Amino acid sequence: MNSMKAAVCRPDSEDPFALEELTIGDPRPDEVLVRFTAAGLCHTDLEVAAGRMPTPLPVVAGHEGAGVVEAVGAAVTGFGPGDRVVASFSYCGTCRNCLSGRPAYCPFHFPLNFGARRTDGSVGLRDASGEPVHDHFFGQSSFAGYGLCRPSSLIKADETDLPDHVLAPLGCGVITGAGAVWNLLKVQPGSTVAVFGAGAVGLSAVMAAAAAGAARIIVTDPHSARLDLAAHLGATDVVDVTDGLAVERIRELTGGPGVDFSVESSGKPEVMSQAVAALAPLGSAAILGVAPDADLRTSAFALLEGRTVTGSIVGHQAPAVLVPRVLGLHGRGRFPLEAMIRTYALDDINKAVDDVRSGAAVKAVLVH
Repeated sequence: MNSMKAAVCRPDSEDPFALEELTIGDPRPDEVLVRFTAAGLCHTDLEVAAGRMPTPLPVVAGHEGAGVVEAVGAAVTGFGPGDRVVASFSYCGTCRNCLSGRPAYCPFHFPLNFGARRTDGSVGLRDASGEPVHDHFFGQSSFAGYGLCRPSSLIKADETDLPDHVLAPLGCGVITGAGAVWNLLKVQPGSTVAVFGAGAVGLSAVMAAAAAGAARIIVTDPHSARLDLAAHLGATDVVDVTDGLAVERIRELTGGPGVDFSVESSGKPEVMSQAVAALAPLGSAAILGVAPDADLRTSAFALLEGRTVTGSIVGHQAPAVLVPRVLGLHGRGRFPLEAMIRTYALDDINKAVDDVRSGAAVKAVLVH
């Protein structure tokens, strides 16, 4: 058992995360021990800390990790000590959806990712009192110095010279926004796109739409600094939504009909409805925001005009395909994701949470 620092979510805690010294066991035959050097802070982690997701507490969250392989179990192939990796989500690898290249829709997605335990129910972490702490969150639990990872959660990143704090968000937020644009909506050159919410997912959608050749990219958000960043990353138009007239502004900018595609990343039900209302006939909306128990309301007549509404999980494609695609664009200067990243020490995780909630930080990344 090795000692390490970790950010732990506990029920009824005053802060979302508590820094603790935990012990971690050796990897089992089917596990990879990763030394994490960076981890992105995602809205889903905050939902877990608040007890609004089906994840048992106490738990070490974190599902956008980057680091180096320290050791591998006897049954693990494809990874070895010293490999640089990005950590994403877990999947079974044998079901129809996994085999078709869409592992985010694995029927075991929720138990493997939100269950925060091994498939036999055990965990690999203990606190100072010797009590178990849940891990294996998204197959990684990267808000810690080390994690016992499922191999399915890992993607090799040996061939890039990007620093780990830039690599980390690729595991979820970046590919969620980019993949929805490329793989779900299939944005084409010359099309019009509206992105609702200029957080990390929304801004990744902006960069992906720009790379796809969209002629007009309209971004809505209440934070002026985020709108400025959206313009820097490829938005052709920005809309301050504090007046509550986002749909009207989008229709004005498009000369009346609305947009071909919309991406909703705020997780707010009323914004989801706006993302549908802003569509032109035959337009398509992708709903990406995490909103437990939210209801989407829209006009049935709007759907009769050929509009479609769909959801997407982590990019609608295997991360092992999406991550290299983003890295390739970045290498050509066409996906400058570092512009939205602010780094924090793991000790300052609750400060990072405050900054994300206030809008001061777009993508907070914890460095270990």
